Amino acid sequence: MCMARADSLLIIHEARAVADTLLGDVLRLPVAKALDVGTAAGMDRAVALLAARLRRAVGRADVDAMREAVAVLDVDWRKTTAAQRRRLVAQSLEAAGRRTAVIPSRIQAPLGDAAEEVVASTRSHARREQGLAIAARFNAIDRRIAQHIVRTQGNFVRDEYGRRLDAFGHEARHLVAEGLEAGLGRSDIAESLERAARGALIERAPFYWEVVASHFVGQGRSFAQVSSYAEAGVRSYRIEAVLDEATTRACRFLNGKTFSVADALKRFERLESLERPEEVKQELPWVRERLDAATGHAILYVNRRGQETRLAEVLRSAAGTRDDAGEFRALASDKQLAEVGVGFPPYHGLCRTTTLAVT
Repeated sequence: MCMARADSLLIIHEARAVADTLLGDVLRLPVAKALDVGTAAGMDRAVALLAARLRRAVGRADVDAMREAVAVLDVDWRKTTAAQRRRLVAQSLEAAGRRTAVIPSRIQAPLGDAAEEVVASTRSHARREQGLAIAARFNAIDRRIAQHIVRTQGNFVRDEYGRRLDAFGHEARHLVAEGLEAGLGRSDIAESLERAARGALIERAPFYWEVVASHFVGQGRSFAQVSSYAEAGVRSYRIEAVLDEATTRACRFLNGKTFSVADALKRFERLESLERPEEVKQELPWVRERLDAATGHAILYVNRRGQETRLAEVLRSAAGTRDDAGEFRALASDKQLAEVGVGFPPYHGLCRTTTLAVT
């Protein structure tokens, strides 16, 4: 079997690990200072640092999983029965699964450290920049927030790797059947299976850990802000987007919307009781976008439990510009926005939007 591409990917993984080690261990950068999530630049830095920590913690588990999978499938498929082929694919997934099963446990420590840092940084910024009268130490809700985001993020990662394995299994069965029908030999089928394994387990999401880190930091910051607002007696808060060339239309629309602190706390309490990632996604859905065929305008919406709720129609897009929110026709009130789960960020992958106390 040709493993040149796999070896190249392994070199890339190891080079990245060396760079991460230099960043976090050798240079001894001030981690607490790096996770200053109160500013856009600080948020970006916090996400980059956490993503590096997570990649370092995971190591080469995904490369090992790919190698385990393709090793099991390196057989002469022409000499197998249909039942044997099904069993071989299942064994391949089991072998790969043993490697990926360690990933959720490996990320627990860096996520736990980051959760503490994000909450601490958020409280510090609330006291220093917003002038909120809150204690320096964590309150009870802060500790629950840290535990919640670590637990749920681990569940999300576990499910993601499960989906990757399922996708590879489906593709592997198709490639074997297709290869046999075409009269391909062992090496040709093996090469196609290796490409599929690499695509599913390594190349499927090249910026996966950046997205994980961004969501983790963004959600931790939002929860901690709500906790600080409640402690300070603040009743409402305002959404504040970073209006630059990278800002999405969803964040431009939500910029300036106001929400109730009490309602946000109730939503967090509901989230705490949820275990399954799909349930969490339904409670806090990301804002999606599609084109309305009738008007030709983009529509912002969320999908919860199979039901679409339209939030706004984009009348004038300011995407790609700075300091311009654009123009929208609201299709839901602020109260309705809160009810469907968009009362606080993040609203999408790599979201930088934050909140500010109002009253």
